[in-house]
Amino acid sequence: MLNREIKEYRAIKEKARSYLCYIISSNIAYGANIDSIDSINKILSILVKAIPKSEVVYALDGNGIQITDNFSKIPNLNGIGKGKDKSNRSYYYNTKAHHRCEISDPYPSIASKHLIVTASFPIYDVNDNLLYIICVEISLKNILRIIHPSSIDSLFGSAGKVIYTVFSIALFFVAMLLFTKGVTSFVGYGLDFHKVEINDMFKSTILLTLSLAIIDLVKAIFEEEVLGKEKKYTDGDTHQTMVRFLGSIIIALSIEALMLVFKFALNDPSQLIYAVYIMFGVTALLLGLSYYLKVGHSSYDAKK
Repeated sequence: MLNREIKEYRAIKEKARSYLCYIISSNIAYGANIDSIDSINKILSILVKAIPKSEVVYALDGNGIQITDNFSKIPNLNGIGKGKDKSNRSYYYNTKAHHRCEISDPYPSIASKHLIVTASFPIYDVNDNLLYIICVEISLKNILRIIHPSSIDSLFGSAGKVIYTVFSIALFFVAMLLFTKGVTSFVGYGLDFHKVEINDMFKSTILLTLSLAIIDLVKAIFEEEVLGKEKKYTDGDTHQTMVRFLGSIIIALSIEALMLVFKFALNDPSQLIYAVYIMFGVTALLLGLSYYLKVGHSSYDAKK
């Protein structure tokens, strides 16, 4: 889930920067003249109310030293931090270098024990000297909720995870039933292997192959749609579940075609044409999957 949140943040980072910088600048304009620590504290207290999902609000001087205590609605974070040197933080030197309001990438917070981002707004004097940097820390989850509400815990998103979980469990039981049926179809003969018929071996092979293919598909669906893990094919835009699904179908049809070749060769050679039709279908699926993967990789290369 964490990987998915970071990827979503990358997509909406500029919107998040624009939103937070607008809120900060609006309230700084409202906060009267900035000529003392008292005026800075007044602005910070306004920002805490203006951005209710913020965790901590504070101010740095031009050298990156925190000149105010934290303003926060979280008791264990409020009223501390004054005097800390934060000149090594990315949001400080990025703001100073770019001469504008910035927002950081997600980083772990020592105090709150989860990922946060920091919006930093510089304040200059009439001679363009950096006086203060107003900093607003907000958790990664909260910034996603503010900027892109549907991206993290919307009703549809939560329901989708439940649905995928239910289907994954159902498919897993189907795979186990196929596995059990495939094994019992020849285990029933015990050690009398000479009694095992070719048709029984064909059926067992098909059932076990289908069971393995479904297990592989369940693994892909659960990891990608429920756990939110990143795709293995990170150098392209291919959808891992789709690749696994098509791969499972191709494997199952290939085994089926092979079984039919042996079966018809032994019992009714005139029916071999139907096995050939399945092979043509498998070839078409392979070509389609290859094209799908090629398009995904080409799209990624074009973006680089």
